[in-house]
Amino acid sequence: MTMNDKGIVYGTEDLLTSLCNSVTRVLGIATQSKVHYSAMVQRITKVGLKPDIGCFVLFDGGFTGLVVLNFAADTAMEIYERYMLHMGMPKSELASSHTSDEVSNILGELMNQIVGDFTGKVRRELQTNITQNQPKMLVLTKQVMLSVDTPLDRPEMRRVSFYTEKSNIFYLELAIDRTEFVRLHDFDPNEETDPDTLMDAERANMQADQAQPATSDDANDELLKSLGM
Repeated sequence: MTMNDKGIVYGTEDLLTSLCNSVTRVLGIATQSKVHYSAMVQRITKVGLKPDIGCFVLFDGGFTGLVVLNFAADTAMEIYERYMLHMGMPKSELASSHTSDEVSNILGELMNQIVGDFTGKVRRELQTNITQNQPKMLVLTKQVMLSVDTPLDRPEMRRVSFYTEKSNIFYLELAIDRTEFVRLHDFDPNEETDPDTLMDAERANMQADQAQPATSDDANDELLKSLGM
């Protein structure tokens, strides 16, 4: 955060840092391992899904953006296996390939928790609200570029490298409309939500979703079309 004569200014890099902290916080607890990100961030001109698994989620409201997480196969399997073992699943019952639907579903669940943690902080710390769609996961053999259907007047795009405990790498990409929040007066944000509570709530949501009819292919196709795919 920076200072000007009007007060504290919270800008794009602060939003990115908050999002990165949500990634390390949620994945660290979910996998019971250390996840950290590079101190250097890349400015990029396009956001895309990359092999072997790409996850993305759109958010809208106080500001608009697109978040992407790209995992190589080894990274996806490390996170999946650590999460499932932490949840008490026997190793013999785990999926053996990153192409398994179960791996994609778990990464999608974790991404939902990450974005949920981030949107909670936005509500508390910036006193605005953003909503997100359900994360989508694709197993990929080649790169796919994405574009946000909602016009961004002054788009800002960033890429951050993350490292797992086994030194596997994954990447976060963010496209967001350039924005600044200026604090007009002091306030006390609410206590941060416990990530364990978020995980329990998300598991309950997944069970509820499984009880509902599956989303139609037409709806999924429409979302992918809106992203330029």
